Amino acid sequence: MASLHALLILCVCATALCLVSVEFRYYRNKNVVIINTILGEEYRWPTTVPYVLDSSLEINAKGVILKAFEQYRLKTCIDFKAWDGEPNYIFVFKGSGCYSKVGNRQMGKQELSIGANCDSLGTVEHEFLHALGFWHEQSRSDRDDYVTIMWDQIQEGKEHNFNSYDETVSSSLGVPYDYGSVMHYSKTSFSKASEPTIVTKIPEFLDVIGQRMEFSDSDLLKLNRLYNCTSTFLDSCHFEEPNICGMIQGDVYTSTGVGFFMHFSTATGTQGDTAYLESRLFYPKRRSQCLQFYHYNSGGVDDQLNIWPMGNLYLYNLGGLQGSWELYHVTLDVSDKFRVVFEGVKGRDTSKSGLSLDDINLSETKCPQYTWRIRDFTSLLATTPAGSKTYSPRFLSPDGYSFQIGLYINGLKDSPDKMAIYLHLTSGPNDDNLQWPCPWRQASMELMDQNPDIQHRMNNIRMITTDPTKTSTDPMGNVEYFWDDPRKVGSLVTDTDGSKFYRGPGYGTSNYITHDRLKSRSFIKGDDVIFLLSLDEPQMSI
Repeated sequence: MASLHALLILCVCATALCLVSVEFRYYRNKNVVIINTILGEEYRWPTTVPYVLDSSLEINAKGVILKAFEQYRLKTCIDFKAWDGEPNYIFVFKGSGCYSKVGNRQMGKQELSIGANCDSLGTVEHEFLHALGFWHEQSRSDRDDYVTIMWDQIQEGKEHNFNSYDETVSSSLGVPYDYGSVMHYSKTSFSKASEPTIVTKIPEFLDVIGQRMEFSDSDLLKLNRLYNCTSTFLDSCHFEEPNICGMIQGDVYTSTGVGFFMHFSTATGTQGDTAYLESRLFYPKRRSQCLQFYHYNSGGVDDQLNIWPMGNLYLYNLGGLQGSWELYHVTLDVSDKFRVVFEGVKGRDTSKSGLSLDDINLSETKCPQYTWRIRDFTSLLATTPAGSKTYSPRFLSPDGYSFQIGLYINGLKDSPDKMAIYLHLTSGPNDDNLQWPCPWRQASMELMDQNPDIQHRMNNIRMITTDPTKTSTDPMGNVEYFWDDPRKVGSLVTDTDGSKFYRGPGYGTSNYITHDRLKSRSFIKGDDVIFLLSLDEPQMSI
């Protein structure tokens, strides 16, 4: 039976900035049937996919693509490697929009476009899912049970984008329909005006479809089934099971409390008493790991938590910020098999309780440089006026640039239903020794989904890169470099401690995350939100 065979997919961008024209192109093929996932082993890539990043790509887009590769590596068995003569590879370039062919076309150089305004993490993940063999979610054979297509609202000539196919020619890999899939169209895709083209049968999901934050759990389940994945992830432990993730306890570390965590009591004993919690053996594939965990010090001020990658001379010492669960990241650099050892040490001061650990994640990813925790965020969300800006502390990049994040919790005055976020360079201690305008430093502004398991998080990430050639015009009509020394192009401001510094202009997005999406995941937990922040030279390869 003849069937429609998708040769090329151009995808709808979920951001307000995306203006690309979108369409599907089809041709007839007697042998292939594809919907949701392309059928046929010949269309599978090896689990390590060769790629080329073309010089036409914007620098920021390259960094976002490599971040997407990191997410694939973290959450699936799919990895990517620079092309080294393999017969088939993905050629990523800047075309006129965001698009990809479906599956491995066995054509040698297979193009995938990350064009202007396509450089968001969810969009890049979306395009590579197409390349790996996935069709849009609303193309499933059972979609009419979950959504209604408003045919009279679709742009003329674009109706074919909303075709669906029965179960004789489609496969959903046994996974239920997913409104939250990164592969689902938004409610206004290909709309003549602003009326919905897709209406969800359950009204609460109307503003859920079309998300471009990250893979959903169902996206990952389907990809892992399609490629028969076995996990390459190192570890995630929340101490909810009696075997405490195979960890070895030494002395008096014990599992305790509702919800369960590990606790070392320092309320008794003498100074210098220790307890150990030792992980199982890990076998890293990359010489870069990030250890993330929560630590609560309810003991003495000088009680200490030490972290040892066993067999290394590295020691990370945590003293005592007290009274709350705090998130920590430790960068490891281990190439051989290893264990991680948490050592609790009783201090001299009086203690009423001790040291606690929870939600440990060890992954072969790069740690963020900084954590910005906004406490009592629920109250701020309810009381902050639209147009009011909240600033992070100032941070220093590894090479000495001072920066700050500006956050409109309730958006700009004309868009109070979404958060806006901006990067500012600020004056700092190293300015006289730095290169100006700031050359090609990539900022990552990541709102953390506080799911205990890092593999199931859908963080909201925006990445931007400082372009030293970017200019702006000041109120006097003078042209200046946007990312120049803040002492030249910034404004003198007063910090919360009364000190003064210069803050440069901000660059970012007024459409960072809608309030509906903000409340749809665990972005707010214990009334707090956590941002993971970095500013560094863009990574150009893996």
